[in-house]
Amino acid sequence: MLRSIRTQELLSSFCSFCSKYTRTLVTQASTMTENKEIETSQGEKRPLDNDAEIEAKKQKIEPQPFIRIKRKNYAMMLGYCGKNYYGMQRNPGFNTIEEELIKAMLKADLITSEAFETIQNINFQRAARTDKGVSAVRQVVSLKLPEDPSKDSINETLPEDIRVFAIKRVTKGFNSKSQCDARTYSYTMPTFALAPENLELFQEMSEYNDVEKRMEQLSTIDGKPFHEYRLPQERKEKLTELLKVLEGTHNFHNFTSKVLPLDPRAKRYIMSFIAEEPFLVNNMEFITLKVKGQSFMLHQIRKMVAMVIGVIRNIVPREEFEKTVFEQAKYDITIAPSLGLMLNIVHYDYYNKRYGSDGMHDTLDWAECDQEIAEFEKNFILKHVFDTELKEKPMLEWLANLQVGAYGVRDESRDQKDDAKEDKDAKDDAKSSVSDE
Repeated sequence: MLRSIRTQELLSSFCSFCSKYTRTLVTQASTMTENKEIETSQGEKRPLDNDAEIEAKKQKIEPQPFIRIKRKNYAMMLGYCGKNYYGMQRNPGFNTIEEELIKAMLKADLITSEAFETIQNINFQRAARTDKGVSAVRQVVSLKLPEDPSKDSINETLPEDIRVFAIKRVTKGFNSKSQCDARTYSYTMPTFALAPENLELFQEMSEYNDVEKRMEQLSTIDGKPFHEYRLPQERKEKLTELLKVLEGTHNFHNFTSKVLPLDPRAKRYIMSFIAEEPFLVNNMEFITLKVKGQSFMLHQIRKMVAMVIGVIRNIVPREEFEKTVFEQAKYDITIAPSLGLMLNIVHYDYYNKRYGSDGMHDTLDWAECDQEIAEFEKNFILKHVFDTELKEKPMLEWLANLQVGAYGVRDESRDQKDDAKEDKDAKDDAKSSVSDE
């Protein structure tokens, strides 16, 4: 009996000792775990991450699921003053309209960085290219954007001399260039450029090439300062007749460069060429010419304007203008200043007729933007034209630089020299020219 009781007491004491020893080991292990440190690759020590921190890091490391953004075809209509830009088309190393537009779309999260680098990825296409310094009142580009793009998000980061007026949903295969029926350009210039020339002085000064003296001579017209010249009605009518000669289908190889007479590209169709009524700005009279055609070649419009000026100033015989310039012989025509030239309207008549009333697409006439467009044109484009003409006198300087050789059938011995000059003129335009090809 005593032996049994003694055995139970020993067993109870042993169990109590084991329990206390186990609790001590657990406590020490817990303490060691909490204080345990691991060395980093730099030899520094940091506490071991707890479960919450490890889980958070796992979430950060895990890749986010790819979300495909649905993109639709859109037509974007914008205007810009070309004063500070080397043309419309993107050109590495030069400040262009497209470069600013694409950067603004990237900042607005409308395109990806990949599309920024390779804009063709979103089917980007301009309706027309414009020269260095040439403006546009209504330029159109087609591209793919996310649904319901905001023009305001683009305008927020665009320079103030570039403005997006509207973005409209278009058909799946729409291309702003190939589906354009015609383009209208305007050319605004001072009317003193249309005053009759003193041919005796013109030939005399052409020999000496004294530009300053020539500008002094041109600064007076009929005994009055050149800026007070007003275009008589009979000369306005003569101007209209000369512009009419350029209408229709002609071989315009002499109105561009590097296009041979038999090249099919030389054939162009001019739908209309008109002169609007003259108007006054700060006591100087201006006039706007508007030409509508299916497409235009490099320098074609500026050469057409220069040719008309040459004829109306009596520098070029009218017979040469009406016949010789359209023949196969090479005929030199100088280039008018770029200042007053602007892309005015891009026409989509066929598209509007076919899709404009289908209930899903809008017409691309942009009539709802007319007021905003008119204000931008007045405050930026035309203001630049008028201010520059009044202060810097580019048209007067251009007239002073005209020489006898500015117009006429080319001497074969001059071909190489003049071709080199045309190449230089093209390069000076930074490869961004009024050419709709």
